[in-house]
Amino acid sequence: MAQESRTRTVRGGGGVALFVEETGNPGGRPVLFLHGLSQCRLAWDRQLRSGLGRDLRLVAVDLRGHGLSEKPGDGYGDAALWAADVGAVITALELEQPILCGWSYGGVVIGDYLSRHGEAAVGGIVLVGAVSRLGEPVLPFLGPDFLATLPGMFSADVEASAAALQTFIRLTTSADPAPEELYLALGYNVVVPPRVRQALLSRTLTHDGLLERLTTPVLLVHGSDDEIVLPTMAEHHARLIPHAKTSWYQGIGHTPFREDSDRFNADLRAFASSL
Repeated sequence: MAQESRTRTVRGGGGVALFVEETGNPGGRPVLFLHGLSQCRLAWDRQLRSGLGRDLRLVAVDLRGHGLSEKPGDGYGDAALWAADVGAVITALELEQPILCGWSYGGVVIGDYLSRHGEAAVGGIVLVGAVSRLGEPVLPFLGPDFLATLPGMFSADVEASAAALQTFIRLTTSADPAPEELYLALGYNVVVPPRVRQALLSRTLTHDGLLERLTTPVLLVHGSDDEIVLPTMAEHHARLIPHAKTSWYQGIGHTPFREDSDRFNADLRAFASSL
């Protein structure tokens, strides 16, 4: 059985309050889960509430602007603040050689951290349906149906925003989510202000050079049917990081850790054991 959940607030870049949940084995290898655009730590519940906790120390943070973390009016384009957020969680929780596990936009946040702090304090990196570019460099790697939702996701009109978010959530999985899954996800997506989603996707950057220089062990996880971050993104990452192991999930969409959580958890456990 996984350990009881513990929560706390950590002050990140600029003093922003970040909500952090921890479970699992306090003496195990730490895994720091970083969610994607408009999500929150609850996306990782099939890891936090799983048998992974017998061996691993599992930590999930609500990124700035998301979940129960503070939602400042600006600063979302500042890589130094994102780097400081990750660094603050690592330091405050005394995470020794953690695995940074970034889903989707979480890949950008990992890159922001590495660009400021390097990889010395990191034990491993898992990129799950992740992006490492924003702006024009990333557009060829994003699905057209996802791009079509962005005007609605950026809209302050409640009905337009909610409709776009429901479409977005349905695009994350290869099969339609069950109603309880859809409305749980819709709930934590809706609490993210549209201005935050727009600010996150208004950045222009590429972490390609950083990834090429990585020596830390890397696991790439990607669904073959991902309609949000296309499989060509993982292929690009594999070329940049020749030592990375790539795990393809056939018939799976943008959320391998939810759509096939048993396999993902086994992959994560094996990766952690290999370090």
